[in-house]
Amino acid sequence: MPSTPPAGSRIIGTGHYRPERIMTNHDLEQLVETSDEWIRQRTGIEERHIAAEDQDVADLAAEAGRAAIADAGVDASEITQVIVATCSNEERSPSAAGRTAQLLGLNNPAAFDVSAACSGFEHALAVADMSICAGASATTLVIGAEKLSAVTDYSDRTTCVLTADGAGAMVLVPNDEPTISPVQWGTVTDLADAVTIGPPSGCFSQQGRQVLGWALREAPKLCARTVEAAGLTMADIDVFVPHQANLRMIEPLAASLDLREDAVVADDIITSGNTSAATIPLAISRLREAGRIPAGATALLVGFGGGFSWAGQVVRLP
Repeated sequence: MPSTPPAGSRIIGTGHYRPERIMTNHDLEQLVETSDEWIRQRTGIEERHIAAEDQDVADLAAEAGRAAIADAGVDASEITQVIVATCSNEERSPSAAGRTAQLLGLNNPAAFDVSAACSGFEHALAVADMSICAGASATTLVIGAEKLSAVTDYSDRTTCVLTADGAGAMVLVPNDEPTISPVQWGTVTDLADAVTIGPPSGCFSQQGRQVLGWALREAPKLCARTVEAAGLTMADIDVFVPHQANLRMIEPLAASLDLREDAVVADDIITSGNTSAATIPLAISRLREAGRIPAGATALLVGFGGGFSWAGQVVRLP
């Protein structure tokens, strides 16, 4: 590790993983009273990926992490820290990060999970950036990974049409200047029960209207504050990547911002569904893979959901 802590950190690689099994809206028609038209109109989702029975959160995280390490062009032995954002890990201990480090064959990294549900990845990214700037890590692997199918009630058509499984990852290293802005984060305590996974069912549930209302009313303010904290304006944003909760939430949110006409708005929700902490890194990795964003793009990331936690930052992509 550097003897003098660096001024900042930068993202040098991204990766993602979506399980092989695809569940379409027509498949859901066989499980619950719904229809392809109803799901598309209310969520924008066409299909989602579902993990196999023998796959857990760490398995998904490891696949995404491996892809990010390869994209970064570093050796796994260089990873000194692993942070996994998740709210669906089955094991209380060891952490999903510890299991992921084991699966990747990493050598004695610091490894721990961050639990902030849908804004978990942005929290984890902030902690990773701070760790590097404090000289506590040289190369950090940050992953958002979820197996929400394991906590989904497939008799509840208001939630089962949303959830999916997957993972997205980033590799961060020290940099001479900051390329990840100061995080803006907080918790709306009055909405703590608006999105939950817990007793008595142990399944994901939400008060959809409350979540939508907050997103349309408060998320634009969060976006503006995040961009201002980065010392930028909306005109500087090349890519807007909000939590992929529902396309009918993403579209009006993006329209409320003063983004450039050519700015890319992530819409990975259409074919990946809602993967909670994984949505933002998963969407970014797939956008890069598809060549939809230029190298070095400036991206605004904003996550919000269970807790009710929210977080945002502006980053420079590889």
